[in-house]
Amino acid sequence: MQNDLSNYRKAYEKSSLTEDSIDANPMQQFQKWFYEAEATEGLEEPNAMTISTIGLDGFPKNRVVLMKKYTYEGFIFYTNYLSEKGRAIANNPAVCISFFWHSLERQIIIKGTAEKIPGNMSDGYFESRPEGSKLGAIVSNQSEVVESREYLEKELAALEKKYEGKEIDRPPHWGGYLVRPMSMEFWQGRPNRLHDRIRYTLVEDLDWKIERLAP
Repeated sequence: MQNDLSNYRKAYEKSSLTEDSIDANPMQQFQKWFYEAEATEGLEEPNAMTISTIGLDGFPKNRVVLMKKYTYEGFIFYTNYLSEKGRAIANNPAVCISFFWHSLERQIIIKGTAEKIPGNMSDGYFESRPEGSKLGAIVSNQSEVVESREYLEKELAALEKKYEGKEIDRPPHWGGYLVRPMSMEFWQGRPNRLHDRIRYTLVEDLDWKIERLAP
């Protein structure tokens, strides 16, 4: 099988990123770009982000998750703590997350460390989820081999019957992570592949060093 994609071409001409236009704090700069992504027609799920972990097998692995909150401390997402990504984070909390907004010709690459958020925060978010999503979190032994789709649906039906008319509490193996950034790179596509790349690196006293990188 062979498929030559060398003729794929796209000119990046929508915007620029300069040192005199960026915020001194990368989270403020993130918020500015995120607001613009939210306001962009046709850009679905601007909170979708790729998270990369180093697995127990020594290989990196990427997958897309949904960011559910961001603060000056970092970025929060939720998952099964016993999943492949959860076990990887427990073994090595160093992660990389990235956002790619194709229609804006932008991406953000964030290196940092992941840590579990307090249980009460996970409880609060879990309570806000639809009932089906709550039961899905309970029924799924995420990343484990299952015999069939029918098996999952049968287990879900049994849970629906069990919890009919009852409160559904958050299972202890499910909750949130906070990714605390140590480095944040903002990438803006530019003509002739001379893309703008501005990197913030955390230094002493919680200050940020700002540098331009070659494209």
